Amino acid sequence: MRAQPIAEEDRALAVTPEITPRAPWRVAAVEALPGYRLRVRFVDGLDGLVDMSALVASAGAGVFAPLADIAAFGQVSLRFGAVTWPGELDIAPDAIYAAIKASAERICILS
Repeated sequence: MRAQPIAEEDRALAVTPEITPRAPWRVAAVEALPGYRLRVRFVDGLDGLVDMSALVASAGAGVFAPLADIAAFGQVSLRFGAVTWPGELDIAPDAIYAAIKASAERICILS
């Protein structure tokens, strides 16, 4: 019987450069807060609030009108780095990222 060669340690990790996100605006975490607000954290570490209270209460809420139901608003989740709700509702992560980053208070107000 021939001796089996011992597999060498995989050294790929030692030579692989650190991965930096090319889309820092992708959302890594989202949490529904009282008052139709969301706490979001992006893959690059930026975090802030998205205030949707004026939007969901407005006559022009459009597709976001169902989110006036607080139970529906609380069903927020992430899908492919975007904030989403059932019924194929989502908000553009790049737009809220830019607004939060530009705000000294780290707040994006959607209206």
